[in-house]
Formats: sequence, C-alpha cells, structure tokens
Amino acid sequence: MTADSTDPLLEVEDLSVRYGEVIALDRVSFRVSPGEFLAVLGPNGSGKTTLFRCILGLESYAGTIRNRARRVGYVPQIKNFDRSFPGRPREVVISGITGSWPARPARRLREQARRALERVGAGDYEDRPLAALSGGQLQRVYLARALVADPDLLLLDEPAAGVDRTGEYDLYQYLETYQAEHPGVAIAMITHDWEVARHHAHTSLILNHRVIGVGPSAEVLTEDCLRRAFGHMGHAHVLGPDHA
Repeated sequence: MTADSTDPLLEVEDLSVRYGEVIALDRVSFRVSPGEFLAVLGPNGSGKTTLFRCILGLESYAGTIRNRARRVGYVPQIKNFDRSFPGRPREVVISGITGSWPARPARRLREQARRALERVGAGDYEDRPLAALSGGQLQRVYLARALVADPDLLLLDEPAAGVDRTGEYDLYQYLETYQAEHPGVAIAMITHDWEVARHHAHTSLILNHRVIGVGPSAEVLTEDCLRRAFGHMGHAHVLGPDHA
C-alpha cells in the first residue's frame, strides 16, 4: 500500500507484549509521518528492540500496527554480529535484495550491491571478509543492505554502538543527506544518546515498557522525562544547559 503524504506512514496503537508474567510493552501508541526522523530512547530492557521486532512482524503482540510503507529497511545492532561468520559485504547487500544468502549471484545483483556500498562509502572493501571490518565499516555494510531496496521506512537499532566518534558523525551526516535526497523516507532509530536525539531527530519516543513521553524532541527531552524513564539523573549532562 502506498502512503498518502498526509497520512502517517506508521501507526502503533495500544501495543502490548507479554512474556508470561513479564510485561515488555504496555499499551504503546505513536505515529511516524513520511519524512520524519524519530528517536526511540529508554534504559536497557525497556522494550525498544521488542518494539522494532513487532513492526517487522517478528514478535507476537496485542494491539494494532498500521504500516503503510511499501518496503522497510532494518539495521540490527552491529555489536551482536558474530565475527566468525564467513561472508563479504557484497554478499550481505545482495541478501537484502534477494532475501537469501547468494551462492552465485548474477552480474546484475553484484553491480547493484556495488553501487549501494559506494553510496554509503563502503565501496573500497566490498570483497573483504566481514571479520576483517571495523565496527564503523560493518555498520556501513548493513546500512547499504537496508537501503538497497529503497525503503520508505528505515529502522535503526543503536546504529552507532561500537562505532568511533568519526564513524558516528559520518553516520548521522549521511542519514540527514539521505533524507534530504529522499523526502518521503521516514527513519526510526533506537539510541541511548539524548544529545543525538535532540540534534538529529524531529520527534522522540521515550520508553520504559510504556510511553514516558512522545512528541517534538525539544519538548520531550526534559529533566522530568529523564527521571521517569531512567529513575535517576545519571544521564542529565547530555541534556545541555538549557535543560539542566
């Protein structure tokens, strides 16, 4: 289904997930519009990755998810990558096109993967073993995989984890450029960095199993929301002097 520019690209209403007696998500509701950049924040174990798994159809849930995106791109947590896995960047990107690991990919697919890697600055190592790549290089490979099919909605799960400061800066600059060149593409990104959310995300969703706050980042990322989400002030320094 193609989303009209006036309609939300993604609507989540009263989303709940339980594992036995454990409540992972409790009546979570929010919307993402075309062209929006949403940051999803919260402490470890607050349900952020579970939320993305529900959107991707990988988790059972109660409630409603209306996903009007024709295609969804997903970048998982790179820190969980098994570096003993045999493979090369080109094969990773091709798997994003075909949905399976390529044995002998056609020339057309190899060329498409090469262009996708070049767009994110990873063209120089398309044939290197994945185990030889740095965290930042690996992150670029999986970003290329997510973008190769031209998604309407891009889900990023802590994309800067395990990436140095230079790689982190390059990542956010690239995402801003990509959205400027593809105005209808929406991005939802899990992050622990409130400063990143304030500077790059139009809106922020703060989770601790339930919604603590959702709305424009400048309005939602407050000291009060920080206390209610984390239960302490350990991250207060990231809010900056205007929120101290």
